[in-house]
Amino acid sequence: MENQRLIPELFRTEFSKIVAVLCKTFGFSNIQLAEDLVSDTFLAAAETWGLKGVPDNPTAWLYTVAKNKARDTFRREKVFRDKIKPELEHQNTRSEPDDIDLSEHNIKDSQLQMLFAVCNPMISSEAQISLALRVLCGFSIPEIATAFLSTKETINKRLYRAKEKLRNNKVELSRPSSNDLDQGLQNVLLILYLLFNEGYYSSVSEKGIRKELCIEAMRLTYLLLNSESTNLPKVNALMALFCFHASRFDARIDEDGGQIIYDEQDATNWDHELIQKGNTFLKRSGKGDTISKYHIEAMIAYWHTQTNLDPKVKWENILQSYNRLLQIDYSPMAAMNRTYALAMARGKKEALQEALKIDLKQNHLYHLLLAELYENQNLKKQQEHLTTAAGCAKTKNERNWILNKLAKTNKKV
Repeated sequence: MENQRLIPELFRTEFSKIVAVLCKTFGFSNIQLAEDLVSDTFLAAAETWGLKGVPDNPTAWLYTVAKNKARDTFRREKVFRDKIKPELEHQNTRSEPDDIDLSEHNIKDSQLQMLFAVCNPMISSEAQISLALRVLCGFSIPEIATAFLSTKETINKRLYRAKEKLRNNKVELSRPSSNDLDQGLQNVLLILYLLFNEGYYSSVSEKGIRKELCIEAMRLTYLLLNSESTNLPKVNALMALFCFHASRFDARIDEDGGQIIYDEQDATNWDHELIQKGNTFLKRSGKGDTISKYHIEAMIAYWHTQTNLDPKVKWENILQSYNRLLQIDYSPMAAMNRTYALAMARGKKEALQEALKIDLKQNHLYHLLLAELYENQNLKKQQEHLTTAAGCAKTKNERNWILNKLAKTNKKV
């Protein structure tokens, strides 16, 4: 029984570590072989531990067996290259090292290099996130398929194509040069941002929150913060944003799994320790002389955690932050969120005029906003937009939540 519970836990924590080290040791081109070797190691653990019991140090056992399997496999590969097929050129395959270093320092360094390798913009954002979940977070193929409401076959094909493209373009595990660091880091941060957002507000899952995706995005961001070269202001700003959002996890979902909007959340259910951590990372992010979109979004999230301010002052600060965000990184979604802040700070009439200028006609959140702005002003318009929102909603839970709001308006007639 202990064995059945322990192995999945260790797979989640140790699979990615060993794969990263093997790829750093033998070359990223051998990533599939590395994954297969580590998977075989866990199969061996399941068989051996089932017969002989769990060893005193399960992690050390896994590392030892993985090292031995890797040495044997790559020794055979070397024999094949040198004696059986000497005419083949394996420019991307490294020779067998004296040792496979599974020290804590090398694991962290290997994972950091792997993060930059898989977050390469030559492959799609979906492929980057899928690779990160697989080789850096230890997610199984079925888990990734569930996260994207896809099939195992589709995910396997996506991962295969992504690995082939990276291999054919000779992408390797290495720290970016000082000249390439900023661009590489910018893309890594974007992928972590997208990963967290998919967990915080899933576009496909019936679950309102996928905490495991958010936690992995935060864990990978810690990898960046623990390295001197990537412990930069914008990375701290992103972690501050994650902490502020994560602090309200428990307050966003009711007992039935339904959504609780911000204005109706019980602030006593917010995680104030996470809010304090967010404050710490936000202060650290202010040490640079450049303001990124992550700085501004973190400030917006910070103001949302403040409960002791005059509401008008609070929402005016949020509004001004959105104004600045739109100046440096305009998006219709940010403009939509700004109109809600405008309504809270200066009234629904002014906000409605701005909201009608935004082109998000197919977005259910946009129609929910318009319904909110029409409330107590035009019941017919409010109901029209709630009906449209229900039709645009992507999940059953969201649709039911909107229909319940619509039913409440019908009682006013």
